[in-house]
Amino acid sequence: MIATLPKISIVTPSYNQAAYLERTIRSVLDQNYANLEYIIIDGGSSDGSVDIIRTYAPHLAYWVSEPDRGQAHAINKGLQRAKGEWLAWQNSDDVFLPGAFQQLAQASVAFPTASLLIGDMNLIDKDDNLLRDMKYVKPTYASLLAEGMVLTNQAAFWRSSLHAELGYLDETFDCSFDFDWFLRVLKDGRSAEHVNAVWGALRLHDETKTSNRQWVFDEEYKRIRSGREVSVWGKRFHQLRRLALMVKDGNLRYASRGIARRLLGD
Repeated sequence: MIATLPKISIVTPSYNQAAYLERTIRSVLDQNYANLEYIIIDGGSSDGSVDIIRTYAPHLAYWVSEPDRGQAHAINKGLQRAKGEWLAWQNSDDVFLPGAFQQLAQASVAFPTASLLIGDMNLIDKDDNLLRDMKYVKPTYASLLAEGMVLTNQAAFWRSSLHAELGYLDETFDCSFDFDWFLRVLKDGRSAEHVNAVWGALRLHDETKTSNRQWVFDEEYKRIRSGREVSVWGKRFHQLRRLALMVKDGNLRYASRGIARRLLGD
């Protein structure tokens, strides 16, 4: 039992995702976490999202619906208002899994020097059906550069004190501001830890950026990595590191599945 629960602030950027928004909101509020601050920043939705948000307004610390400059700007608006010790954003079509906030609180005690805490993630479809589980390991600046997104915002929390040092999300990125942000968090040897539990889920559907704008991700990744490219041997090293940590965490079966997919070219 934790004597004092750390305050957790969650920001949800919202824009015309009424089909999924309520499930996102419920996934936050149904955690029944006693020290929660929930902020929703809507970009002026016209699809009924605002009506959904209004329904839950009594349970929100703050919400607004007004035009913004994109997703990163919406998240920044929320983060700049947040007062929690631990921060995260959850997109308006993704969800947290039950128990995630309590497990984060426990991890914050177990890892008192960590700046970033991450869990595992599921991929789900538009009807909440499981498509695939995604397991991670302790991330580092070098592993993120070598392998790309070896963590995910759907299951990541960081200390709010980082913003005084690092600023906020880079709004010049349309899709890859998360990659840039977590690289900045992990740079200079800041500590991160992985908790072997599923904390969030990313929803795959026809309207996601992942489905429709992969070329933007590719161009922005190239821009972020410019001058910091990792050699082929460096990438192989981090793949082996991830495999070793997977086995150490008791995820041998998951690791074996990954090896099989790679061998089959899937």
